[in-house]
Amino acid sequence: MPNWNELYKEITNYPSALDAIRKKYLKKLYNYRRRNIIAYYSGFLNRPNEATAIHDSDKELFMSAIHGLDRSKGLDLILHTQGGNVAATESIVDYLLKMFNNDIIVFVPQIAMSAGTLVALASKEIVMGSQSNLGPIDPQFNGIPAKLIIQEFREAKNDLEENKNIEYWKIRLQQFPPTFLKICENAIKWSEQLARDWLKVNMFSTDKNADEKIESILKYLSEPDETYSHGRHIHKEKAMELGLKIMSLEKDQKLQDLLLTVHHAYMHTFQNSNAIKVVENHKGNATIIQKGRTK
Repeated sequence: MPNWNELYKEITNYPSALDAIRKKYLKKLYNYRRRNIIAYYSGFLNRPNEATAIHDSDKELFMSAIHGLDRSKGLDLILHTQGGNVAATESIVDYLLKMFNNDIIVFVPQIAMSAGTLVALASKEIVMGSQSNLGPIDPQFNGIPAKLIIQEFREAKNDLEENKNIEYWKIRLQQFPPTFLKICENAIKWSEQLARDWLKVNMFSTDKNADEKIESILKYLSEPDETYSHGRHIHKEKAMELGLKIMSLEKDQKLQDLLLTVHHAYMHTFQNSNAIKVVENHKGNATIIQKGRTK
């Protein structure tokens, strides 16, 4: 299979190259796997200031991509995203699980962070290479982990009970609106419950001691004291160590070549067009969100 530079030469010499090249290599991947393929790609690395995150409107894009597929073949979902809205993620995952009777394998050629990791946790298996990364799933408010906000409230409570640092906490806590502590608590429960339910119904549906395995995974993925940052990149080996069911991409060189060529084709699309998001199936049904319009 071609590498990055060879693929670029092919793109620059191909009519309607960006679309044609993606479709060509998605088809090759389908011919190898013989399972439905949907690629969900965000251009967040190339256009970080655009609306590239997971959103409710993405459900319509998935509906379009699923139309006409033989759903009995299951789904290989290629995922490249920084994450996004949890409510939208819940709705999309629930829809995909129903459409494919839980037969979903998620491929992470490079990055599936935050809510993207939640999507991956809903699969039967996650395919990762040495370059692939998942991320923590702890909720954030303006970049601050909800669990750390709760810890600060508890620290304030303890100090104030002893009449310590009253003026400091008065200034510190006035930035938070009423009921904010409860909002943080509910966000944490929501994220963890989604991950717990999806892991139990799919990836660990037949495992003994499934509950114990799941809680161990969640203890790391949802705990900022463990990951230190919401932007922490969780590599394949760490995902395996946590107990997630990971297929190593390097074990199948043909699959690795095909998947990475598909990935490069999407990266070229973002670099050489105004596209900010693409949802596309192996039959060539694609919706491309561009700055200001949909193609």
